Amino acid sequence: MAKYLDELNPLGKKVLVRCDFNVPISSGKIDDDTRIREALPTIKELLTGGASVILMSHLGRPKGEPVKELSLSIVATRLGELIDNEVKFCPEITGQKAEKMAAGLETGQVLLLENLRFNPGEKSNSPELAKELAGYANIFVQDAFGTVHREHASMVGVPAQLPSYAGRLLQKEIDYLSKALNPSHPFIVCLGGAKLETKIPVIENMIGRADIILIGGGMAYTLLKAKGKEIGNSLFDESNLEVARNILRKAQKSNTSLELPLDHIVADDF
Repeated sequence: MAKYLDELNPLGKKVLVRCDFNVPISSGKIDDDTRIREALPTIKELLTGGASVILMSHLGRPKGEPVKELSLSIVATRLGELIDNEVKFCPEITGQKAEKMAAGLETGQVLLLENLRFNPGEKSNSPELAKELAGYANIFVQDAFGTVHREHASMVGVPAQLPSYAGRLLQKEIDYLSKALNPSHPFIVCLGGAKLETKIPVIENMIGRADIILIGGGMAYTLLKAKGKEIGNSLFDESNLEVARNILRKAQKSNTSLELPLDHIVADDF
């Protein structure tokens, strides 16, 4: 059973929060700050309760090394505007500067670490990286619902070393999913994303439960390919093509209607 913030007294604590600040950025500007806004209830609650807050997130796919365009400094600026409070930014994830900034953080202050994926140890779930991150705080709060399924250092390594709680965004999503397991009807599930692989368990679980499953995003092309449709050079997961065929067969035999896009187009660029 997940522990929620209701069970945490944050007064005087340093709280390390895993957020999902993977926002779309173009020409040095944030195109959509929704994911930053979704983290606000957790951050504000911790600050109001008397904590100092250290935030960490990934942004994009920098492949284990720094990429200037994928720095979280732009997120720190926007977050500061949204909470009307200075958000200190550390251009490092680990090391003396990060340790010093985390140690010097006072009650009511916020610190955002640099992009976790600048360190190859994040995606490889490095015990050393997890230990260093956990060393910054007394408490860990998981609020990155979009990446909670990944076996990365900040997702599974850190909470193994600190008392851990679910943030308000994660709690909200857990509540939604709990209702989905015992839904009222008609029940429609809408899924998207680039990778079919990570959604396979959800789709298979929803077949027979949902009346309709709507599938969009890049993952839809694997299913369209499995149906024998022409998809050009569109993204698809060849390794899961047979799994996709099984999903289509399973849906056909059930009371669930699995719907794929009809209005996709071919383009060289966006």
